[in-house]
Amino acid sequence: MGRPRYVWGTAAVVTAGIAGGLVLSSGSDQSGRNAASDGKPGPVRSETRTAALPTTDHGTKATLKQQRTEPFSLLGITWTDPAATITGTIEARTRAPGTGQWSNWLRLDGDSGAGEAAARRGGSEPAWVGPSDGVEVRVTAGRHTSDRLPTGLRLDMIDPGKSALVNSAMQPAVFNLPATDEPSPSPASTDEAEPDGPSTQEPPTVDDPTTEPTEPKAPDEPTTPSQTPSSSPTPETPPASPSPNPSPSATRPPAPPSTAPRPLIVTRAGWGADESITPEEPGYLPGGKIKSVVVHHTAESNNYTCTEAPAVVRGIYAYHVKQLGWKDVGYNFLVDKCGTIYEGRKGGVDQPVMGAHAYGFNHETTGISILGTYTTAAPNDAALTSVAKIAAWKLGQYGVDPAGTAILTAGDSGRSYAGKTWTKGAKLSLPAILGHRDSYNTQCPGDQLYAKLPTARAWTAGPVIGLAIKSVTGANLAGTTYYTNAAITVNWSASTPSALITKYELLVDGKPMATAAGTATSAKATLALGSHQVQVRATHQSGKTTTSAAATVVAETTAPTFTTKPNLALRTGTVNTTAVPVKLSWKASDNAALKEVRLTTPTTATYGPTTTSADLTAKSGAASTWSLTAYDQAGNTGKATVSGTPVIVRETAAAKTGTWTSKSSASYLSGTSYTSSTKDASLSWTFTGNSVAWIVSRTSNSGQAYVYVDGTKTATVDLKSATTKYRDAIWTKTWSTSAKHTIKIVIVGTAGRPAVTTNGIVYLRP
Repeated sequence: MGRPRYVWGTAAVVTAGIAGGLVLSSGSDQSGRNAASDGKPGPVRSETRTAALPTTDHGTKATLKQQRTEPFSLLGITWTDPAATITGTIEARTRAPGTGQWSNWLRLDGDSGAGEAAARRGGSEPAWVGPSDGVEVRVTAGRHTSDRLPTGLRLDMIDPGKSALVNSAMQPAVFNLPATDEPSPSPASTDEAEPDGPSTQEPPTVDDPTTEPTEPKAPDEPTTPSQTPSSSPTPETPPASPSPNPSPSATRPPAPPSTAPRPLIVTRAGWGADESITPEEPGYLPGGKIKSVVVHHTAESNNYTCTEAPAVVRGIYAYHVKQLGWKDVGYNFLVDKCGTIYEGRKGGVDQPVMGAHAYGFNHETTGISILGTYTTAAPNDAALTSVAKIAAWKLGQYGVDPAGTAILTAGDSGRSYAGKTWTKGAKLSLPAILGHRDSYNTQCPGDQLYAKLPTARAWTAGPVIGLAIKSVTGANLAGTTYYTNAAITVNWSASTPSALITKYELLVDGKPMATAAGTATSAKATLALGSHQVQVRATHQSGKTTTSAAATVVAETTAPTFTTKPNLALRTGTVNTTAVPVKLSWKASDNAALKEVRLTTPTTATYGPTTTSADLTAKSGAASTWSLTAYDQAGNTGKATVSGTPVIVRETAAAKTGTWTSKSSASYLSGTSYTSSTKDASLSWTFTGNSVAWIVSRTSNSGQAYVYVDGTKTATVDLKSATTKYRDAIWTKTWSTSAKHTIKIVIVGTAGRPAVTTNGIVYLRP
């Protein structure tokens, strides 16, 4: 597979002493502890300590329990052979200062995915554990009986120090060009003492393709002057006078412009990089062109706060350089969960800097890593948006379509996480934005982040996705059409983050009516009368545009009308002095779309556009004006009214013939009524109005009566009822105008049930 992966174990546990039994070695000068620990901007020196992890059970297990340590916030497990990996499990937990509370066990990836040819040690991914003063570790080799843990196992603990971001740190990173191409002088080195002694099993160095070859510089190693891999440990004590930051040589061509805007990036100075530990000049891609972006996660805890993120970056930096012996932090860029972007490996963020993040493919790619682990937790939109910003900018410098593929040449044989294999020199077609696992056998960038890569590609490449009009304020929606009589506000949404959108345009009938920023979600417009097609057009930072589906908006100012004026009439039902049953009728229409009719006095109610009447009640003897307002969908209104006064005329006011008897009951109007069983007995009332109703009491034995209107027999009314009813308006008649009328009821004398009982009449006068 090109680069050998030595697996040294089956089940492993090593136990170290407690408290004073733990051997620690510091990788920093204690006298110069954290130059910026006062919170002022400047380089921050990280302190590193190690503790040996001796193996037990024939090299298959290792454990360590340390109840008390100097403060640290990031840890990792390293071993002597940089080509070896641990296929078993690595777990650690830490104790919080003050509370003494132990964390849950955190599982570390047993392969850092090292892409640095001159790496001094192999190691796990680092893990951010937050401020800690105690630690416990357990390591177990793989399940095969031949598995063993690698030699030289140790726990590496890092205190990244404290620093405050300077204001200029949020500006795009700038790398100063040196006056010459001469490399920076190397400081005097202080070899780190290996706690567990030198390894007795050095990896093979012969040119056997099954063993680790010395890689040529072209594929994966920075092409800088005076870069000679050495077996000596990377110096961990800073020089007395750190050399200036190495930069692209003055003879390098200027960075090409990009088709995408340059995002804000926290500089190395901004996150407190101690440049004295990385004296080598940066290296650059041999072809001078980035073909793909490789997305990673740092495989550590997600529990860091956004204010802690610079310390996390410093911790990773110290781990990569001091503990693993890399020339610099492996990633070109790092992103925290709040979306802040950090400059990673030095050399100029606008240059094709060679990273150490994707073994075999560093020479054609740039690496972006999100701080945290995304195996089971998904990255948030803030972090993913920043990945898209960097990817768009860097790929835009070299004309690479973020949604396309790139042909990469393998710098060594390898295998992907999915099982795809290749040989050194093979040409692989890979996405322009790929996950680390696509080019290396690792879970990185975690299942949840890997699943988000199609989204990241779409956000990066454009156009804007998910663009849709959500609503139109100032207009009413009827079916699929909006109606308005004035200015409108069109509201929209999009799936692409606003940070990647240049602008929005509000289109009316295909023409721009308003322009809004990429952060906007609405825009206003005033439409001419008539029907219009309204759309929103979004411009992605790539220049690609997307236009939403159209919404039909009708602008009209014509008020609705009452084609049938409101009319009030008496209706059947139970009569009370405070609630006489009436029926209100009307008919409204609109030239565009009627929305509703509202009754506003003497009571309130709202009726749909197809409703033309309502059963209501009115107080006897009280004059009322019934007011109706018709609304169309555009908000235009039309009004109409009708007035009426219900008047109850008691039975005692009638002219009578035949025999009538007065009856008393609280169920009758005013407590009394007339009843008669005499055939042809009659009662007559004369009134002036436009509607009348006869009021009776009803039982299963009630009889029948003839009704005469103005001397003409109009109806035969049967009062029989299965249930007893009092004050029942059983018969009504309405005229179009008010006039004087006489109502006469005559007893039919129905066989077996001749009785008729009445409370009188109620009439309606305008």
